[in-house]
Amino acid sequence: MFRKFLVTGASGFLGRALVSELQKKDTQICALIMENDPMEGEIPQPISVVYGDICDDASLDRFFSCADRETCVIHCAGIVSVASHPGEKIYDVNVGGTNNVLRYCEKANVGKLVYVSSVHAIPEKPKGTEITEKAVFSPGLVHGDYAKSKAIATKLVFEAVNRGLDASVVFPSGIIGPGDTGIGSITNMLLSFLAGRLHLAVKGGYDFVDVRDVAAGIVSCAEKGKAGRGYILSGQYASVRDILEAAKETLQVKRTVSFLPISCAKRIAPLYEKWSLKKRQPLFFTPYAVSVLDSNSQFCREAAAAAFGYAPRPVKSSVRDTVLWLKNRL
Repeated sequence: MFRKFLVTGASGFLGRALVSELQKKDTQICALIMENDPMEGEIPQPISVVYGDICDDASLDRFFSCADRETCVIHCAGIVSVASHPGEKIYDVNVGGTNNVLRYCEKANVGKLVYVSSVHAIPEKPKGTEITEKAVFSPGLVHGDYAKSKAIATKLVFEAVNRGLDASVVFPSGIIGPGDTGIGSITNMLLSFLAGRLHLAVKGGYDFVDVRDVAAGIVSCAEKGKAGRGYILSGQYASVRDILEAAKETLQVKRTVSFLPISCAKRIAPLYEKWSLKKRQPLFFTPYAVSVLDSNSQFCREAAAAAFGYAPRPVKSSVRDTVLWLKNRL
């Protein structure tokens, strides 16, 4: 086990779960978070905090000041977006920021880097075909700026491995679970369902994984993951209907929700995205989000299971815990 862990993106949904998992170990933890981050108070205490930005060298100078061979860097920081046109910042952070972190890892000669990529960085295969980590990472092979940015960053990490850096990459699928104070898409849907405001949902589904299982998988990867290897941290396929049925069972309620066919959702999503942008509302129902629910999410997690015993819980359990967590916050 490493003596010290440096964690970027520690205030995010996954970052907070990761810090909690690391606190189970006898190790030092240092977190890099943005100045005036509204989520700072949610970070499990006590840990050392450095205020800064992965796009700023001065910040990284402070963050890496005591890094050495007994240090493992876990790079979680990044922008996640389902917007059709998220802008250049997503590349500045996801690509430029990752390149900066790689430079400092090499400069400090750290013991290991674990980069948190995404299954979206892996080129999709036809439905019915299993998707593994063995892939070519190129922006031209994936769709959407988020996926493209993660594909480029992933390629940069593997290039650094060829230069001698001990680095592994993890590819989580759709992360869900309790503690999502940032209110992601699934959490937002469940929140609306709890409030009795959800009357229409989209058909389709995806592979969803509990944030706690991803955090545990990352820590295990830091301990046992091999340099130059990627590990899919997926969970279980669940349709939107499956998720809502699990929520109904948890709450012991009977509510009727109508389901919009994917074909209809694809026609409506561009208009809804424009409306959301005009009203400055969070983007959940976008063409990219709908396409994900219609994509092949048959991910293979055998590499992670073999390397470090990765075994995620059922989606139904994650939904139950999320619903109960939300209920206690209302």
